[in-house]
Amino acid sequence: MLVGIYFPSVTGIMAGSNRSGDLRDAQKSIPTGTILAIVTTSFICLALMFICSWYYALFAMLIAGCIYKYIEYRGAEKEWGDGIRGLSLNAARYALLRVEHGPPHTKNWRPQVLVMLNLDSEQCVKHPRLLSFTTQLKAGKGLTIVGSVLEGTYLDKHTEAQLAEENIRSLMSAEKTKGFCQLVVSSNLRDGMSHLIQSAGLGGMKHNTVLMAWPESWKEEDNPFSWKNFVDTVRDTTAAQQALLVAKNVDLFPQNQERFSDGHIDVWWIVHDGGLLMLLPFLLRQHKVWRKCRMRIFTVAQVDDNSIQMKKDLQTFLYHLRISAEVEVVEMVENDISAFTYEKTLVMEQRSQMLKQMQLSKTEREREAQLIHDRNTASHSAVAARSQAPPTPDKVQMTWTKEKLIAEKYKNKDNTVSGFKDLFSLKPNQSNVRRMHTAVKLNGVVLNKSQDAQLVLLNMPGPPRNRQGDENYMEFLEVLTEGLNRVLLVRGSGREVITIYS
Repeated sequence: MLVGIYFPSVTGIMAGSNRSGDLRDAQKSIPTGTILAIVTTSFICLALMFICSWYYALFAMLIAGCIYKYIEYRGAEKEWGDGIRGLSLNAARYALLRVEHGPPHTKNWRPQVLVMLNLDSEQCVKHPRLLSFTTQLKAGKGLTIVGSVLEGTYLDKHTEAQLAEENIRSLMSAEKTKGFCQLVVSSNLRDGMSHLIQSAGLGGMKHNTVLMAWPESWKEEDNPFSWKNFVDTVRDTTAAQQALLVAKNVDLFPQNQERFSDGHIDVWWIVHDGGLLMLLPFLLRQHKVWRKCRMRIFTVAQVDDNSIQMKKDLQTFLYHLRISAEVEVVEMVENDISAFTYEKTLVMEQRSQMLKQMQLSKTEREREAQLIHDRNTASHSAVAARSQAPPTPDKVQMTWTKEKLIAEKYKNKDNTVSGFKDLFSLKPNQSNVRRMHTAVKLNGVVLNKSQDAQLVLLNMPGPPRNRQGDENYMEFLEVLTEGLNRVLLVRGSGREVITIYS
């Protein structure tokens, strides 16, 4: 009876679809009618199967499922191609077109992360634990793009690029990071990072957050200008309206196999950033590594602020968000600027001035080499002219004579020496002193409350508008986080990401 019902239904559907060419809109009606007919008859057949014998029906469905998985495992792409892959690509295209229009609603906002990895000379990842942290933050949900930049030209570096991409994918698999890998070969690291921030992703599947490691070696003498890439990346994310997460001391962050049995995740909410500082600890605590950590939120009050009311308002805000956390308001008492702050500022400005002198000396050495080259070129040109042309009483007059070259050389040396001597007669700029005073004072408060915390989240101030103060900006951030083990600096995108209605 079952065969007598099922066989005519299937063959009837196929026969009907083959005879439907005279419909008004056959291209639309035939697929729709065929799919609906198959679904209807399949439902009827399943109902009859369970009415006849439910355990035989389950057994038959189990066998059919095993056959499907076996074909999927062995690969059904011999002569007719992979039909499942074609359906997946079609579904992905449809979904991308659906999410293309308009920004996401506040309730749907989640960090879609672009992870910026650094590579060593062997094309291996320098900080693998940055991917561990990504896995803990994302838990396999949402979009994750793991990006890196290889310096050079693609024609020369395509082999190294393939090796680097294989190493990144292997690490992603080991760290269970579910996402996509995107590697860019660029003439310099700065442009490559900018290209990734602008173009990573596809359609509506684009990142809204950049995660990167703090440049620990920014103070080293052999690479005194590495921090420029970092500061410019901060500016790029701000211009692109993307959030920025900077993991400091990233090599001390936990691996996926570790478990914190106790401890705190401390949030220092100094500047309202759209709620990203509140959202990140909540997402981290969904992972087994951070699940047993308790969340504490600190906010800073000045002398004139009502600390009691601030605490009540923040507790109400967290209650509406259904976030369980301890709340504490820390009062910042105004005090005199200490001698330590003056000394710290002076050292910072001396280092900044020394870097400028080093760059200036380098420019002068290049100029001196160019002068020697010009002199030699002019000399050879004069000799060639005298050998080919008839003798004339006129002489070739070079722009740079020997006397001028020696005078210029000693002049540059004197300027360089006097420039370095001026370093020790500097007086700290009062604006820098005030900023350093704030950083030192805030660092002392954070250390007092959060030195033993498993993770500290801090608002990350923006870079100065004047690019001449970039190296001072790095020093301020260094002072702000000094003495803390694991720090996540957070710079919001300026968009509201969490409200009491989400």
